[in-house]
Amino acid sequence: MTSPADRHGWLSVLSVALGSFVLVLSEFLPIGLLPAIADDLHVGIGTAGLMVVFTGLTGAVAAPVVTVATSRLDRRIVLLALTVLLVVADALAALAPSFWVLLVARMLLGVGIGGFWAIGAGIAGRLVTPASVIRATSLITAGVSVATVVSLPLGAFVSSLASWRLAFVVGGALGVVALVLQLAMLPSIPSVQRVRFRTLGGLLRVQRARVGLIATAFLFVAQFAAYTYVAPYLQESVRVGPDTVTLALLVFGVAGIAGNFVAGVTLSRNVIGTIGVSKVVLAAAVVMLPFAAHSVVGVFALLVVWGFVWGALPLGTQTWMSTASPGGSESGLALFVTTIQLAIAAGSVVGGLAVTGFGLAADFWFAGAVAVIGAVVLLSLGSRRSSAVPIEDAPSPAGPVPTGPVVTAAVD
Repeated sequence: MTSPADRHGWLSVLSVALGSFVLVLSEFLPIGLLPAIADDLHVGIGTAGLMVVFTGLTGAVAAPVVTVATSRLDRRIVLLALTVLLVVADALAALAPSFWVLLVARMLLGVGIGGFWAIGAGIAGRLVTPASVIRATSLITAGVSVATVVSLPLGAFVSSLASWRLAFVVGGALGVVALVLQLAMLPSIPSVQRVRFRTLGGLLRVQRARVGLIATAFLFVAQFAAYTYVAPYLQESVRVGPDTVTLALLVFGVAGIAGNFVAGVTLSRNVIGTIGVSKVVLAAAVVMLPFAAHSVVGVFALLVVWGFVWGALPLGTQTWMSTASPGGSESGLALFVTTIQLAIAAGSVVGGLAVTGFGLAADFWFAGAVAVIGAVVLLSLGSRRSSAVPIEDAPSPAGPVPTGPVVTAAVD
């Protein structure tokens, strides 16, 4: 029977999950609004695209900086402050009189994103019982998948009805809801470790952490080298209209949500197996897409497979990094977030070069090869047995946290 403490813990997780949803929603909203923003603020479409790039790069820098700067503070206070920053960023974006003010707002959002994913993504171990940590973390990371599905259609819908500014008003309003829930539900979460920049550097000497970061970099470069150009592939190679493209992206996102929750079960049994198999399947689906261009049904089937395994991978790599940090999960997740943000930017740029120089098919084949290399790195180096590290191994102020089953790097 579920105790009141367990129920409150899950409500706390839900409030953090809503925060993750709103952050990612706010990050992706402008992608569908770039033409309207460029026209209204009198800048080129390429210049308007800087707001997406600057958000990611700011997040890459903010993840370690926020982790170090706030490591002595109660994590509840830090999460609330980051949610307030989200609301301020969306409000400033909605009111921005010029593009440069909008760019500042997006950089503030980048700080919120980097700080949240370094701290909030690993907070589940402080809110629920050890046996429920991975399932609770999957609920928090599900916000990414849901926001990815919702952001583009929402942005397009809002833009068709009113000004692009309304999209940021919606994001800010949802942020206020998340803030109220966090104020009501989050308990005090005292800091249990002091993180310094040398702590982050020292983590690179841990083989398990290095393997995780390298495998994560390959994964996100592969994913965004291919996913950035899914819409052009559907339009130019499969020759379908905008409505079908929207449906295809929706199907991809829904499959990702399902994969995220399935991974919450499989990761509790075998971390390296879940990540390794998912990477190989992702590579196969991406490589086969150019060959299936003549069949809309075949393309949709491959997108479902791709979306499903992609939904498992961020949670899987995050779980790996949480267990790779001898002093606790936050230092590992800070480097994890920085690696992701830089890999996303690199993947998009390299994918663009591949498309420009060799075409869409070559881009997908390149992405598949990168994913395979990441799988080989993980399976060959990550399967070497090392000391197992609990997901939440730092002691709480009230005493040691029971670790329950330990997730190890070795194949079961």
